[in-house]
Formats: sequence, C-alpha cells, structure tokens
Amino acid sequence: MASVDKVTPMPPGRVRLGSIMPLSSVAARRLILFFALVAAWEFTAEFLVNEFWSSRPSEIVMRLFSMLVDGTLWRHTSITVLEAFAGLLLGAVVGTPLGIWLANAPKASETADPFIMGLYGLPRVALAPLFILWFGIGLLSKIMMSFTMVVFVFLLNSREGVRTVDPDLVDLMRSMRAKSLYRARKVLIPAIVPWILASFRLGIGLSLIGAVVGELVGSSRGLGWYIQNAGGMLDTTGVFTGLVVLMVIAMLANQMIALVEARVLRWR
Repeated sequence: MASVDKVTPMPPGRVRLGSIMPLSSVAARRLILFFALVAAWEFTAEFLVNEFWSSRPSEIVMRLFSMLVDGTLWRHTSITVLEAFAGLLLGAVVGTPLGIWLANAPKASETADPFIMGLYGLPRVALAPLFILWFGIGLLSKIMMSFTMVVFVFLLNSREGVRTVDPDLVDLMRSMRAKSLYRARKVLIPAIVPWILASFRLGIGLSLIGAVVGELVGSSRGLGWYIQNAGGMLDTTGVFTGLVVLMVIAMLANQMIALVEARVLRWR
C-alpha cells in the first residue's frame, strides 16, 4: 500500500516564513533602489551638476516641510487630486458602459471605430484652451480634461474584455435559460473586471496629466499651477517639488488599485 504523506497543521497564530519573505524582500529592494537614486541625485547636484539645474533631494525635503507647515501643500495637492479623481471616475462611468454596448453591437462598433480611434489619437492638450473657453477656469474644465484623457481607455478595454468572453459559455447559459442578470453576474462581470482594473491603473497617470495640463493653461492653484509658477521664477526646487508630489500621488493611487485588484481577483 502506498504511503500517504501527513500534513502537519499550522498552529493558530503562526505564519509561514516563506509567506512573508517575498513581501519583505520586495520592500527591501524598493527601499534600496530609492535610497540609491536619492544618493546619486544628491551626489550629482553636489559634485557634477550645478544644483540650479537639478535641485537636490535635501532642498526638496525642506521645501515640502515648509509647504506642509504653511498649508500650501494641502491646498495645491487637494485640488489636483480632486480634479484627477473626478475625471477618472467620470471616465469609468461613461466609458465602461459604452464599451460593453459596442462589444454587443458589432455593426455599431465597426461603424464608430475609425471615429473613436481618431478622437483617441487626438492630443487632448490641444483641447485645453477650448475647455477653458467652454467650461471656464474653474474646477469643471480640469475635470473634463482628465475625463477626456481616460474615457477612451475604459471604452476600449471594456469592449475588448467583453469580446474575450467564451461564446460557448454564453451559449451554454442561454441553453439553460439563464436570465440576463445571472449571465452578467457569472460570465460578463468576471470577464471584464480585470480589464476595468487595468484601465484604472492606466488612467491614474492620464487623469493626473489632464488635471495638470488644465491647471497649466488656466488656474490659480493646484500642482500644475505651482509648477508653472515656480518655473516662471526660475525656482528649480519648486518645479521638482511639484513633480515629486505628483509622482507620490500616482504611486499611492496605483498601490491602492493593486490592493483592490488582489482582493477582487483572488479567484484567478
């Protein structure tokens, strides 16, 4: 008789070492890379390049601290995050249903495809002056800029996600007389959720670009305005400070989407 290996149960409260090592090693590698880049930047500004052209991390940290103390960091960051988040959410709400509808209407999709790709390839930066004329220099024009940057990402990805659904599975559901809502819950939604989450990850950077471009064209606050104002005063540290804040926002938002993705797609 073949022997059966016994599996020793894990005592409550115990965690396998191998389950935490990958996470800790990734975090360690990221910290090492971060400090290496910061050290290289500081060294370059000290010995190789005039800091007027590149600033230096120590100066950026001091600027961030002063902005945090006087409240300007929150004032500029909050408005840019609001514009980008609203545009991203609006793009998801509009683009995803349109993509699903086009995937289920092949003739309409084939007819509209050249126009969709033409609008998608249009540099939205060129639309910024028009958006200022149409929606003013307030919040709405920046939200619409972010919206136009991301709506096509959601539309195209959701359309492609629906097209990847196995038609045999759909036919099986129909042969079993499954209701539309049941088919959508069991087949359609699981198929397009990874595509939608990927759209969010791509759209984070694009929505920030849209918000910043709108602020560069016409605004009185926001990180885009702060960067433009610092550049106009030849304040290199201010420019890099705004860029660093934008990068941190994108990194944090991307990590949030990654956590949601890991939780939602545990079945994969």
